[in-house]
Amino acid sequence: MTNRTPAPDATPGLPARQAALRMLDAVMRRGESLDTAQHAACQGIDERSDRALAMAIAGEVLRHLPGLDLMIDSMTRLPLADDAKARMVLRIMLAQTLVLETPPHATIATALPLLQGGPRKLAHGVFGSLMRAGVTLPAPELPPATAHRWQAVWGDGMVEAAGVALGTPPPLDLALADSAGTDALAQELGGISLMPGHVRLQRGGAVELIPGFEAGGWWVQDISASLPARLLGTSRGGHVLDLCAAPGGKTMQLAAAGWNVTALDNSEKRLRRLRQNLKRTVLEAQTVTANLLEWRPDEQADAVLLDAPCSATGIFRRHPDVLYRIAPRHIEERAEQQAVLLDRASNWVKPGGVLVYAVCSLEPEEGEAVIDQFLAADSRFAIDPVRADELPAGVAPDALGRVRTLPGMLAEAGGLDGFFMARLRRTA
Repeated sequence: MTNRTPAPDATPGLPARQAALRMLDAVMRRGESLDTAQHAACQGIDERSDRALAMAIAGEVLRHLPGLDLMIDSMTRLPLADDAKARMVLRIMLAQTLVLETPPHATIATALPLLQGGPRKLAHGVFGSLMRAGVTLPAPELPPATAHRWQAVWGDGMVEAAGVALGTPPPLDLALADSAGTDALAQELGGISLMPGHVRLQRGGAVELIPGFEAGGWWVQDISASLPARLLGTSRGGHVLDLCAAPGGKTMQLAAAGWNVTALDNSEKRLRRLRQNLKRTVLEAQTVTANLLEWRPDEQADAVLLDAPCSATGIFRRHPDVLYRIAPRHIEERAEQQAVLLDRASNWVKPGGVLVYAVCSLEPEEGEAVIDQFLAADSRFAIDPVRADELPAGVAPDALGRVRTLPGMLAEAGGLDGFFMARLRRTA
């Protein structure tokens, strides 16, 4: 499949489909994230609704890709190559109709112009045959490579739960600056709370339109992502380093909990968003744009939170592209980087202080293995076991006091992202 796109066309809706095709090509062929690919793919598209539609089409193709391919292959005499443009356009057509509920005639009008000649006739014929057969979308499944990897580590139950999670729109979690208002906000917004300082809503509508947004008493943050900062508890002015801090959910948690926060990230663009969030929530933190491998603090801190760069496979519900971009070699490379970052960050913890390590990954190489390796090499630190009462009901620490969240946990309440976290204390 090439990266060429059709010449500009006056067909209404076609630019969004062209952008979706470019995004999918960037993810599947070049290994880019969907968020990164969106910027280049949507150049020249002014309408916000068209950009959102392109993102929705691409996201749903990735969410349902194995099932879409199963239907396509059922109607072709010879299998289409995985990277054939006709296959990708058919995926787009089926996702539009079966997931986004675009009428078939509108799908044909807006997607077929992406192809020319024989591939166009083939796609038209396959799509028409599937529509006449009254096909329905199979339940989402993980890509075989990911399913095999996770089954070997976590078992069949986790893989099955991950498939269910992949096909279930994740809820919207709010983290509150003041946990005393949890019950009142949950009642006001018609949500539920899974622990103090958390409110869960059903997804739908713009976040900016939710009552209380401008007042700044809450921000959006998956409950799993909120747990690492919670493990540091409250403080009366203690100094904490929030490393790899953007977009800032953990920074705001720590500031609201009374910490004096230094938030570091290597992306000035992402830190600008963090500063905007701090302004809206009327919270304070010092922000630093720097590479963690080159920067060092002036003095040691009472606590360090390292939310390390990782494969991000734990957030596949919101970012299904990770299921197709991340291979074992990427996991190995990130684990090596995480070990270096953890070793460096550990030197910035005062004797008696606390270090929390976290990754939004479902790969043990990036979680348990990194901590095991670090503790075996550094006798200054030991695990400070997490207590059950520090976690939402349905999530429990492992036998060593570390925390691993997996698909299937809290499923009856909407689930949660996959994370690993460990709290370490430096000997006094």
